[in-house]
Amino acid sequence: QSARLIEGPSVTALKAARENMVTAYLKLMNRALKELRYAAKIFSPYRDRRKVVVFGSARTAATEPEAQLAEEFGRQMVAHDYMVLTGGGDGIMGAAQRGAGRENSFGLNIRLPFEQRANEVIHGDQKLINFNYFFTRKLNFVKETHAYALFTGGFGTMDEGFEALTLTQTRKALIIPIVLLALPEGSHWDTVMRFLTHPLPQTGLLTSVHFNLLPLPQT
Repeated sequence: QSARLIEGPSVTALKAARENMVTAYLKLMNRALKELRYAAKIFSPYRDRRKVVVFGSARTAATEPEAQLAEEFGRQMVAHDYMVLTGGGDGIMGAAQRGAGRENSFGLNIRLPFEQRANEVIHGDQKLINFNYFFTRKLNFVKETHAYALFTGGFGTMDEGFEALTLTQTRKALIIPIVLLALPEGSHWDTVMRFLTHPLPQTGLLTSVHFNLLPLPQT
């Protein structure tokens, strides 16, 4: 079976060449496969360890209360025998990894022309994986984690949270905990939940079944 699975990508590559695909698409397929292979190599020694992925803003200053909450969250997860997996950036991600410590952290960094760089905890560690494509990065988040923890954040955090819900809803991923974390006085997730639970059901775009998947904010 392994030999057949290894043969598959080679056959696909030969078919792509025979079908005269444009060079850009061939490069995309080649690079994506390389990223998936390398990530699998890095995660392989830790496949028996439970992991929680932390999503949140890269812009949150280390002195802000929510960053301190993320740091304590990372510390508590390690105390419960979890490793912490983040996007590798600063802000909430860096804070969670400070709490978890370098030896219990993974960073899945994305190459961007601005903003995103590896935080000081995971920088230079072999468990830092740099991705060129969001889709290969997201696949590894879903494949490797045993729970999602979402702190407040922008487009990226919302995207990752909704993708987790979508994959669960469509049964493309296992049902695992999705937890929203915030400070007691925070209103970020309350605003999101009001948007989801008030106007959308009235339009028929969401039903009561969908709401069984929605997490409740944790303070």
